[in-house]
Amino acid sequence: MNLVTFQQKGQDPSQQTIGICKDDSVVSLKEGFKWIQDQGLAPSHISSEVTENMVRFIEHSESGLPAARRLEASWADLPKNLTYPLSEVQLLSPIPRPTSLRDGYAFRQHVETARRNRGVPMIPEFDEFPVFYFSNHLAVSGPGELKVQTRAMERLDFELEVGIVIGKECRNVKADKADEYIFGYMVMNDWSARALQMQEMKLNLGPAKGKDFSTTLGPYLVPREDLAQFSSRDEKGERLDLSMKAWVNDKQLSEGNLKDMTWTFAQIIERASYGVTLHPGEVIGSGTVGTGCLLELNGSKITDNLWIKNGDTVALEVDGLGRLENTIKEENI
Repeated sequence: MNLVTFQQKGQDPSQQTIGICKDDSVVSLKEGFKWIQDQGLAPSHISSEVTENMVRFIEHSESGLPAARRLEASWADLPKNLTYPLSEVQLLSPIPRPTSLRDGYAFRQHVETARRNRGVPMIPEFDEFPVFYFSNHLAVSGPGELKVQTRAMERLDFELEVGIVIGKECRNVKADKADEYIFGYMVMNDWSARALQMQEMKLNLGPAKGKDFSTTLGPYLVPREDLAQFSSRDEKGERLDLSMKAWVNDKQLSEGNLKDMTWTFAQIIERASYGVTLHPGEVIGSGTVGTGCLLELNGSKITDNLWIKNGDTVALEVDGLGRLENTIKEENI
């Protein structure tokens, strides 16, 4: 099931709603739930909080998710006036305002290659614990045009990642149980202004302005149980066999697989929840898959000093999670 946040084109952004996307059309959960209730296919009362926004839906998923599945199962019978063609709507980030946004550093290939390209050895601490940093959860957007300030355009880079969304409150959870707290998965682009990032990283406080201008998510949020066919488990937790690819202006540059995470999402959740309560709607990124950014590709001479420019379109695609496309528009203020 592809859960989305959308608005009709031309509408005020405050009119956004959550829904389901299927067969090139979208239905609002609010309108759809009313219809299945009228048909006797769902309980007569579903809290209005369930359809308020995606975070509220996740918080009330014990009732909201079964109702959404009934709605999807009734797709062929839905009245035409309840569905919107994709051409008439704008898909937004599935979670426009996450409760928080962390990003991991979980793929050894990316870390090792990037360090080798800089002429430094692999850092041994990488194998001791999964690390993450906090990004700007209020600078999240979805597919479509992405406005970027001129200074951030200097060596602008994409990063091919997958993000999870926490579904239930948890604290001090162990890795062998942590996957149970994942509500779902989505494609994530952790945009990076490399010139700013390299300048500020010299101060050893981690990325700030080089990262906090944008993260794009979407186009769908796919519940964890819908990806069971791709899932396997080992001593580190659950792994999803999902191919990951990236294109710049229709030229494919990146290819990897989510199953190759050195540190699993379960291990990252264990680390993040140590002494800290995680809440529904918090987003955690995987970190960049091997070959999944221009910094790595340029350093490996796969690309020749290539960076994202004004007007470029970047597309990230992950099996089962859809295709996230953004076109860059430079803003000079």
